[in-house]
Amino acid sequence: MDASMNNKPKVKIRINSSLILRWLVKLAAFITVGVLASLIIYILIMGIPNLTPDLFAWKYTSDNGSVTPAIINTLIMVVLTLIMAVPIGIGSAIYMVEYAKKGNKLVKVVRITTETLSGIPSIVYGLFGYLCFCVALNLNYSLLAGALTLAIMVLPSIMRTTEEALISVPDSFREGSFGLGAGKLRTVFKVVLPSAIPGILAGVILAIGRIVGETAALIFTAGTVAKVPESVFGSGRTIAVHMYQLFNEGLSMEKGYGTGVVLLVLVLLINGLSNLVGKKLSKDK
Repeated sequence: MDASMNNKPKVKIRINSSLILRWLVKLAAFITVGVLASLIIYILIMGIPNLTPDLFAWKYTSDNGSVTPAIINTLIMVVLTLIMAVPIGIGSAIYMVEYAKKGNKLVKVVRITTETLSGIPSIVYGLFGYLCFCVALNLNYSLLAGALTLAIMVLPSIMRTTEEALISVPDSFREGSFGLGAGKLRTVFKVVLPSAIPGILAGVILAIGRIVGETAALIFTAGTVAKVPESVFGSGRTIAVHMYQLFNEGLSMEKGYGTGVVLLVLVLLINGLSNLVGKKLSKDK
């Protein structure tokens, strides 16, 4: 009897690994969307009831906690930073992909440098910006000092995304342009760059998001003055710094939640506008 039982065929359980991986990927996507949705819902529930007309007054006072000067300073900061970072980042990526020879030691050094800069905490950038721009260059607390610091912060992401976008352009595009008699410069600006616009714009959008949400670096460089300065050499707080100050003081928590809603809407508007510009440029190329 024992021998007959041992001779029974064993049932093998087959595990479909592809099915398990598929459900794990779906679970990861669901968790990501769930976390994002929960954050947005929490901010809206806590902030919308506190959106009052006083919050959008032209001048800030301790009573109204106006966010209008901070919004204007944020837009100025975004424009100044992109003016300095985008040309340098895109130009560096063009050199590394289109002009530098394979195995160029300078390209290796630049890539190692950008990867290192990407991992540096923002507080370190703030201290560097304070010592270099505010003290050494005598810019003091100013929007210009903050923009210079943020330009260094977002430069690595713009360079790497632009480099990947240029690499993804098929070589047949370049060969076809050369075959029609176009030179290197014309090929890069008329053929390669228009094809890489979506990837480049993705890097710019990421840079804008970091600029808008940055606090630590700007507290040490741009300052926390709650007004619109007369020039870029004056001090002013961005909307993220403004929200941090409200929560840090602990006296205007309601206005802080309202500011969080404004910050969320501002980020969504900037990203939406950037996507529209990218689609427009892609259609016109």
